[in-house]
Amino acid sequence: MLDRLNKPAFSIDQLNKQAIANAFGRAAQHYDKSAEFQRQVGRQLLSLMPIYSTIPMPKVIDIGCGTGYFSAMLHQQGFDVTAADLSVKMLLQAQQRCGSDCQYLQTDAENIVVTDNSYDVAFSNLALQWCDDLSVPLRELRRVVRPNGTILFTTLVEGSLNELKQVWSHIDTKQHVNTFKSQDVITTEIAQSGLMIETLACKLITVYYPTAMKLMKDLKGIGATHLQQQRQSGLLGRQTFIELERAYDEFRLDNGLLPATYQVCFGVLKNA
Repeated sequence: MLDRLNKPAFSIDQLNKQAIANAFGRAAQHYDKSAEFQRQVGRQLLSLMPIYSTIPMPKVIDIGCGTGYFSAMLHQQGFDVTAADLSVKMLLQAQQRCGSDCQYLQTDAENIVVTDNSYDVAFSNLALQWCDDLSVPLRELRRVVRPNGTILFTTLVEGSLNELKQVWSHIDTKQHVNTFKSQDVITTEIAQSGLMIETLACKLITVYYPTAMKLMKDLKGIGATHLQQQRQSGLLGRQTFIELERAYDEFRLDNGLLPATYQVCFGVLKNA
């Protein structure tokens, strides 16, 4: 049991959010084995954290904390941390990692069940892309972060996993890869949230795999196989994966590895 687990009133798109929570819940126990990309991105985001010299132990909420990897790092840096996630199973993993160093909150990023002005900073690494309209969770973070506080987030941008998307297009007409927002849309939705942009940058990050199957296993291992735009019906057969390997070979590099390219948006926003 999570001894300090608060439970939310769920927001509008209950079924889709429950499916997302279930996907990450299934991945929770093995998530860390497949999360090197998430950690690479999160470490870069953590480097953008402002220095708090006048607040003894600033309060931070880690939205979409997963297994608590960055919750633990934030605690080590002197923050009073609330680890928050939609998935109870992820929070249980976070509690195993962080113990009594953090508080734990099961909540929806679009409906955060805490009072206004509760935190000095919010941190969210590769979680907000699961929200249809980025302005909705950002407005919630604006509400729970104190005036002059900071919100740091990363999200995936249009063009992510383009190699995989192209490969699937040679095999069938079904959707296998999520569609992500353009940076222009992200900028517009930030403006709609009322937050001020301090830093907003899109970076290309490439992860390399020996086989397409290893990439697919990593995506499954982090729970990222839920499709927001349409659900994929049925299981993929062995022959489909053989075709996938063959098709992905067109991207194989001279060193024998296959690239998986991500476009990542890094945002530092101020609650003016």
